[in-house]
Amino acid sequence: MAFPNLFSPHKIGSMELKNRIILPAMGTKMNEPGGFVSQRLIDYHVARAKGGCGLNTVEVTTVHPTAFTEDSPALFDDKFIPGMKKLADSIREAGGKSCLQLWHGGKVAYNPNQVSSSPIAFEGVAIVPRELETAEIPEMVQAYAETAARAKQAGFDSVEFHAGHGYLPQQFLSPAMNFRQDEYGGSWENRTRFPLECIRAIRRAVGPDFPILMRISAIEDLPGGLTLEDMKAFSVLAEQAGIDAINVSRGVPSGAAIKYEVPPIDLPVGFNVDNATQIKSVVGIPVIAVGRINDPAVADRIIAAGLADFVAIGRAQLADPEFCAKSESGREAEIIKCVGCDQGCFDGFVNPNVPFISCMFTPATGRESEYELVPAERPKRVLIAGGGPAGLEAAVTLKRRGHEPILCEKSHMLGGQLYIAGAAPRKEEMASAALGMGEAAKRAGVEIRLDTEVTPELIREIQPDEVILAIGSTPVIPPVKGVDRGHVVGSHDVLWGTVRPVGNIVIIGGGLVGLEVAELLVERGQKVTVVEMQNEVAADLGLLRKICVMESLYGHGVQLMTNTKCLAIESDRVVVLQGEEEVSIPADYVVLAAGSRALDKQKLTDCLEECSIPYHVIGDAKQARRALNAVWEGAKVARSI
Repeated sequence: MAFPNLFSPHKIGSMELKNRIILPAMGTKMNEPGGFVSQRLIDYHVARAKGGCGLNTVEVTTVHPTAFTEDSPALFDDKFIPGMKKLADSIREAGGKSCLQLWHGGKVAYNPNQVSSSPIAFEGVAIVPRELETAEIPEMVQAYAETAARAKQAGFDSVEFHAGHGYLPQQFLSPAMNFRQDEYGGSWENRTRFPLECIRAIRRAVGPDFPILMRISAIEDLPGGLTLEDMKAFSVLAEQAGIDAINVSRGVPSGAAIKYEVPPIDLPVGFNVDNATQIKSVVGIPVIAVGRINDPAVADRIIAAGLADFVAIGRAQLADPEFCAKSESGREAEIIKCVGCDQGCFDGFVNPNVPFISCMFTPATGRESEYELVPAERPKRVLIAGGGPAGLEAAVTLKRRGHEPILCEKSHMLGGQLYIAGAAPRKEEMASAALGMGEAAKRAGVEIRLDTEVTPELIREIQPDEVILAIGSTPVIPPVKGVDRGHVVGSHDVLWGTVRPVGNIVIIGGGLVGLEVAELLVERGQKVTVVEMQNEVAADLGLLRKICVMESLYGHGVQLMTNTKCLAIESDRVVVLQGEEEVSIPADYVVLAAGSRALDKQKLTDCLEECSIPYHVIGDAKQARRALNAVWEGAKVARSI
């Protein structure tokens, strides 16, 4: 067995788990309207249970109507039990164990019947919160207990009391959020009263042998908020009140602290393990570590060293539902690795236009039934132009369906702009993921031709049945006087390392690429100014990555000029228009990062139409966008052929 520590059995209370891996509760938006369980949610959990996960935790489940949200399941009424029973039974039949997370968001909950805004407002609240009346608190305590009892009735193997992430129990516990003047506010004893009453009530409701887990934020990351020492003390009290295991997370869903809840690529792998170890030092029950644990070797070392008893591996199981099975059988090289991009999961969750979460590298996440691979009725020879993420995803999917893909890449290596993105600070995992996609294509048996440009002549030679154009994009050259000067370079040249600008550097363009170049250069000791025409920089970044990138830029003293238009590039300066004022910026080098546009494919499409060969345009060749769009379009077109 590979990773014997990670795949050894262990108990939480009376519940024995076959390994040390827990799927933590993650918001999916996969439930039916009204808070009911959907088949989509069942399929999602079943895939991970079949994939070998030890314990599946069902996401934030509403315990009281005042916390109801259309984006989460509910169990505050008996009407929800049948769906929950089907979910728990399905997880068990797939070989897994189940846990239901008991949740009330308090001031970060909202009622869609009262407001029209969605999703949950992370930088505020969707309705004006109010302090619970003292007489209302027993009702809320009882709601947690009754929901736990329903979970047990529905067949769940355990429940998890969510006392972290700034939700209702933490709001009572925190001196930064609790301003009550009654017996539930003020002193430490008073502030612990509500969460401890909830734990004791849950224990009475489910009996002595039913496992109760608890999720906490080890550090609140709010001014005047809860510290690690506070949470160590509370963990001791929670164990005495009846908790069987503690899941140690970090942060709250407001301000910059939210980056710790769904940590992006900018935070190191396993960044929060030390906090779990600190909690473990004061309790006698199992402790669960979480925080960008995306590698089985890292997880195994955590268990082997006694830093934690279990590891919560969430997004890594979004990226690969077979993470556990591949790890246990020694096929870790085949794991589709989560890189913390947050594009399909967190960004999808907070975007009201995205129906449910998924994964950039695994678009079948959340579409387990729809995206079940169907063998091709008639295998075809499919020529794929471009070895970036779009072309690679299409090639592997086609091969798995029985087609004969031929992938041609103009350059000497696979990975495209996803590999280039890995040259930016803190993004090395992106480059590894790009190389991993190439290795997956090789393992699948895809015919790959490097240093081969797809031309009309090659199309006529190969005579494919269909063609996929994934030739990518090229940087936009802005129409600015002096753009052809010798000290003007492209952003990709800087990231590739073919040029190394020094001195005063002006970057034209404040999107993702421009800011990553700025970080790279300022970390080398250069003075950097970013010029952006729009009213904000980083507009194309997701919330959590934006927090981290902006923190880095401000910390390094990068000058950001928004609402600023570049007028001319001269030998030693850049002339810009900021508002109504013309400003000169000293410049030894100018880096162009004004975006990208799809490469010209007219000759190829003319040839394909002349030869009556069906073709598809995907990824940046269609329109320059994020890597998620490229991978998903590759997957979609390969399933349609």
